[in-house]
Amino acid sequence: MKLNYFIIPLIVLSFSLLGSAFTSDGIDSGWYDSIIKPSWTPPGSVIGMIWTTIFILTAIAALIVWNTFPRSKNFRSIIQLFLMNGAVNVLWSVLFFGSHAIGAAVIVAMVIEVTVIALIVCLWPVSPRAALLLFPYAGWVFFAIYLNSIIFSLNR
Repeated sequence: MKLNYFIIPLIVLSFSLLGSAFTSDGIDSGWYDSIIKPSWTPPGSVIGMIWTTIFILTAIAALIVWNTFPRSKNFRSIIQLFLMNGAVNVLWSVLFFGSHAIGAAVIVAMVIEVTVIALIVCLWPVSPRAALLLFPYAGWVFFAIYLNSIIFSLNR
């Protein structure tokens, strides 16, 4: 078995756990419960299931890239884009749940969306299958931007 089948999921899991740590801090402190949210805000358990699915699909897409893409400048750029996406995803949790900077988190969520769309566009010509695995991520982040924006406007 190839080592990347362990390393890539471990990297994705690391980003997930790091973001989750900041999210848990914001929830455990009572801050998240104290802010005004729209009535249609999904419960935390649903959000957690969605993010788990997204992280699994992202890991599979990254594995497809690692195992099938030719090693070129484009390959390195795509890997860097995956890593940047993970880092920006963690930054969102830091800003929203850690710093309670809801407005800044909206901007960072937009950056997350740009990185996901860029990944889809870069992956599509070489592996539509890998690109399609990221569609749920793009859709969820689009929804999250809207929700985050509403929460920001309700808590100014």
